[in-house]
Amino acid sequence: MTSDPTVEPGPLARSSAVTVTLLAPVARFSLRARTGDLPTLSGALGLDLPQKIGDRAAAGAIEALCLGPDEWHILAPEADAGRLAAAAAAVYDAAPHSLTDISDREVTVMVEGPAAAELLTIGCPRDIDRIAPGRGCRTVMDGVTVLLWRDAPERFRLDIWRSFAPHVIALLRTGCVELAAGS
Repeated sequence: MTSDPTVEPGPLARSSAVTVTLLAPVARFSLRARTGDLPTLSGALGLDLPQKIGDRAAAGAIEALCLGPDEWHILAPEADAGRLAAAAAAVYDAAPHSLTDISDREVTVMVEGPAAAELLTIGCPRDIDRIAPGRGCRTVMDGVTVLLWRDAPERFRLDIWRSFAPHVIALLRTGCVELAAGS
């Protein structure tokens, strides 16, 4: 039996053009709420939830990505998970919502370097160059649904369902080798 590449954070593949790294676990939440309840929820969570699909917001180490007109993906340090859940629960009567802890569902892989966008094109049908730094989206990577965060011109994060991570990581590793061979 082979070891699971999604267990230990650290480098997964590296070349002069791109590095692929498994990041440490974080708390993750799926939030569904009505737009009219966002001010109350934003106050409880401590960040202004973005209202345009693809927009991101951050307050300290807490990040939110708007995925739809009533859907957000929230990331936070693991130590903040209980506090965020309690804060949202405290305003439920004033702002009905669904906040689901999905921390164990996904892993995050960082892809960075001058060929990061090129590496992602091996499995992502989106025009990577059209995703501005500071934005994010739900997309696919070789048929697997992922969340793609563009942190900087040459740095991306992929949130991947844990069960599909070995497939996506293997694809990124192969692409990293191919990019190194072509340079």
